[in-house]
Amino acid sequence: MARPRRTQAPPLRLILDSGAVIALSRNDDRARAALAAAYEVGARVAIPSVVVAETVRGTARDAPVNRVINAVGHVVPADEGTGRIAGALLGATKSTSTIDALVVSTAIAAGGAVILTGDPDDLRQLVADNDDVLIQPL
Repeated sequence: MARPRRTQAPPLRLILDSGAVIALSRNDDRARAALAAAYEVGARVAIPSVVVAETVRGTARDAPVNRVINAVGHVVPADEGTGRIAGALLGATKSTSTIDALVVSTAIAAGGAVILTGDPDDLRQLVADNDDVLIQPL
């Protein structure tokens, strides 16, 4: 008699949007607590590459944001598949918020994630029926 296969839950993921990265760079207590909780449960934390583009300007003033990016250590590049998911989200919601759509599509492409954000309303609209993506407001 064959044993039933054990299935593991997918790894926990936390995606940081621009608001979360900026909040962390400013030592915001809520953002720090959310990040610490994610690490405590073993979540994989990532920053979409579009968030890097939205939060750095190539000057010395980027230092606090760069510290956050370096501490997280995982920047997810946007590829064609992620772009297509984002485009479909934009079309379905009639939104023009491409960066937000790319953040959500990064979570979808990863198989689900929690998105830590300072902009929950716009992201919730884009998440719509994607039950594997949760929005965690700051």
